[in-house]
Formats: sequence, structure tokens, C-alpha cells
Amino acid sequence: MNTPWTKASRSGGNSGECVEVRRHDGTVQVRDSKDPDGPVLTFPPAEWHAFVHALTSGEFDR
Repeated sequence: MNTPWTKASRSGGNSGECVEVRRHDGTVQVRDSKDPDGPVLTFPPAEWHAFVHALTSGEFDR
């Protein structure tokens, strides 16, 4: 299932400092919303879920 690009829910409005995420051809893709024609990072779903879990569990907190 492919989905449209979606901005992060905590993007802070129109600050322009946002990332966008979508599902595409069985992967998860991430890009900088300021540069929609720029590079796209592509992750296998398991890797993306591990990253999100690490974020939400505080693994990267200082």
C-alpha cells in the first residue's frame, strides 16, 4: 500500500523544519519538507518501527 507524504504531527506549523513520511512499495520513506525534490531516505518497515520505538521510549534523550 502506498500512502501520500505526511508531515510529522509535531512539525510546529509553518516553521519549515519538518520531515515527511510515506509508505512506498513496501518501504518507509522520509524526506525534508523544505526540499521535496531532494534526497529521500528509504527504510525497511522493521527498521523504521525500531527507530520509532527507540524515539518514543526515550532511547535518544540526553
